[in-house]
Amino acid sequence: MLKRILISLFVFILAFAVTASASAQDAPYYFQVEKQVVNVFWNSDGSMSLDYKWTFVNQSGSHVIDFVDVGMPNYNFDMNTVKADVDGVPVDVSKGDYQGGGSGFAVVMGNRSIPDSGKATVHVYIGKITGVLYPDDEDEAYASAVFAPTYFGSEYVTGSTDFTMIYHLPPNMKSDEPRWHTAPSGFPSEPTADYDDQNRVTYTWHSPAASASTYYLFGSSFPRSYVPAESIMTKPSKPLISSDALSSICCGGFFVFMFGGMPIISAIQGKRRKMQYLPPKVSIEGHGIKRGLTAVESAILMEQPLDKVLTMILFGVVKKDAAKVVTRDPLKLEIASPLPEKLHEYEKDFLAAFKELDAPKRSRAIQDMMVKFVKSVSEKMKGFSRKETIDYYKSIMERAWQQIEAADTPEVKSQKYEEALEWTMLDKDYDDRTRRTFSGPIFMPHWWGSYDPTYRPAPPPSPPSSFPTNRPISTSSNSLPGADFAAQMVTGVQTFSQKTIGNVNTFTEKITGKTNPPPPPSRSGGSGRSGGGCACACACAGCACACAGGGR
Repeated sequence: MLKRILISLFVFILAFAVTASASAQDAPYYFQVEKQVVNVFWNSDGSMSLDYKWTFVNQSGSHVIDFVDVGMPNYNFDMNTVKADVDGVPVDVSKGDYQGGGSGFAVVMGNRSIPDSGKATVHVYIGKITGVLYPDDEDEAYASAVFAPTYFGSEYVTGSTDFTMIYHLPPNMKSDEPRWHTAPSGFPSEPTADYDDQNRVTYTWHSPAASASTYYLFGSSFPRSYVPAESIMTKPSKPLISSDALSSICCGGFFVFMFGGMPIISAIQGKRRKMQYLPPKVSIEGHGIKRGLTAVESAILMEQPLDKVLTMILFGVVKKDAAKVVTRDPLKLEIASPLPEKLHEYEKDFLAAFKELDAPKRSRAIQDMMVKFVKSVSEKMKGFSRKETIDYYKSIMERAWQQIEAADTPEVKSQKYEEALEWTMLDKDYDDRTRRTFSGPIFMPHWWGSYDPTYRPAPPPSPPSSFPTNRPISTSSNSLPGADFAAQMVTGVQTFSQKTIGNVNTFTEKITGKTNPPPPPSRSGGSGRSGGGCACACACAGCACACAGGGR
């Protein structure tokens, strides 16, 4: 009898635990950011470093805080410089787990997750972000440094936040040289000015009752002479409305303009959804998997960044001997004549665009080519399930990586990578995974010389028949270590963006405007999971605004 009672009690406790666990997982995220401190370092090389500290207080009955999404100003951040800890204990970071708007990464809390009613301080450091300085609208001798820190969806946040923002300007600047911009609402009109221990002028803005779900824009300008000229981004085209009006949009009057129905609404909504370049009809679920897509077409279906998509196409045409990179800066291709057989239509269009010698005409041709390509993928997906199809091609990508990582010799690893190069690029964690995988020697693919014009293969030894066709890159003075090879693969995407299409966000917005034009503005303006986005990229004296994180 006692044994039966004990068994019944055990079953009851187990059932209660399972139910409680399921209930906790189903609960919504709901927390207070009790305190937030953001240090922004504007470095002498023109880059930016960020240091975030959030003190989260999870609410009773809420979902455990297992991830924290951290939005980035752009895609030019070095993931290798990102570190995170929770109450001083290091935790992982991951691009693949990021669910916020625009670019960014997620802090993977792991065993440091914050339970309901729990409290912890999350610290994140990003060492290098480039492409963040712009010309100052009011003084051509000055650079503009404008930044909006990541914020969280209003549906996840409760209470107020003690918020401190600290700007650290480039070293050795005189106190009367820099200028601060208008402070966001709720902060003092003038920051506290001082020097830090690195002889940097600092501006500190503080509000004891700010909101963690509000978009706050901070700014400063300083003489261009303190940073390299090439670090200052090209000034955007002159807007159609006055700079005062645009400043209002960026720095506090956003919602006034939104509710007033200003024409700028369409542009702001376009930026918020700039990565959503596929038309809505692709999201209407059909049935079954659309097989037969190429890796590049799969990248379009997954709405991968368009600079990555274009780089995948470049690798494809080079591997097929349809083109050869003559110079990288500026990027110039030597097109084969006649073209090889079995080129895809988008590859032919890509090569046709690069036949244009005039840079503006080439840019327009690349835009037209991408619009046509996106629409073709949309047509192919009619009647098929987008979700099932994406899962299918993700599994192909994962199998490709597993085969490369499992290879027990450099020869096999190199061969597998060459065969599956474009598939591996579908990985959101492509940058880090490539660097992890190629830490040792690697055999250069036969087409590498057509991609890297500086590459000079070593002469084959005698007798040639005893030497493998591929050459380990660590065996000659002209070769690169495996880590350097991986770095070249990763930076190839950024190089393509910088040398060919310019700002990837602006380029994508132009594509989206034709393939997925924004709907008419609603009364509320709406907001996604992230609570907003980067709405000021071309509407300030230089913006480096971080798109919102998710908060979860």
